[in-house]
Amino acid sequence: QVQPVESGGGLVQAGGSLSLSCVADRRTFSSYAMGWFRQAPGKEREFVAAISWSGGSTYYVESVKGRFTISRDNAKNTVYLQMNSLKPEDTAVYYCTAVKPVLKTGTPLTDNWGQGTQVTVSS
Repeated sequence: QVQPVESGGGLVQAGGSLSLSCVADRRTFSSYAMGWFRQAPGKEREFVAAISWSGGSTYYVESVKGRFTISRDNAKNTVYLQMNSLKPEDTAVYYCTAVKPVLKTGTPLTDNWGQGTQVTVSS
């Protein structure tokens, strides 16, 4: 199974913005909802946002609602996460993977994870 490839992370000051991208396996991407997750040092991986296969439905956890926007381009097998008004507590490695269609559960479909992309927000 081909791992997703995340990119776009970096170091940014609080209040800044970053745009993440994730290219997934075409067979996976064309059939499933996709989600973004993050893992901060010493913490478990947590669900951040998800988008339906069509892109018509999205879900965000409370801590990022109004600041992050998830989108997808099915022709490019790519899902995006636009992050604005970043806070130091957003610092983490960000991952994407396919998720179950009930978006609010943030349940991964498989255990197929990429290397992630590091986001560091300085205060």
